[in-house]
Amino acid sequence: MLAITAFLRPEKVMDVQDALHAKGFYALSKVTVSGRGKEQGIKVGEVLYQEMTKCMLYIVVSEDEKDLVVRTIIQAGMTGDKGNPGDGKIFVSPVYESYTISTQSLDI
Repeated sequence: MLAITAFLRPEKVMDVQDALHAKGFYALSKVTVSGRGKEQGIKVGEVLYQEMTKCMLYIVVSEDEKDLVVRTIIQAGMTGDKGNPGDGKIFVSPVYESYTISTQSLDI
């Protein structure tokens, strides 16, 4: 299993969720976060915004589903035809174990 963590522009989150749902990926977690990437913020006029609000999506998939999920997130999360700085970032990490609380025995 793999964990896919995607940081997205807030205005693109519903597009990504809808695209994942259309491909059969219903389970995910969503959190509003703030932070910055390598650009260290953005300057608008005289105001420097050092942290930007993003949405973090977290989804666990099998290894054979990874490419489809990553492609779907990129396509739905990209702004413009070629994307723009600040569109987001995707991280893929291994998941070694998972447990469903409601069906898990205490004899682990």
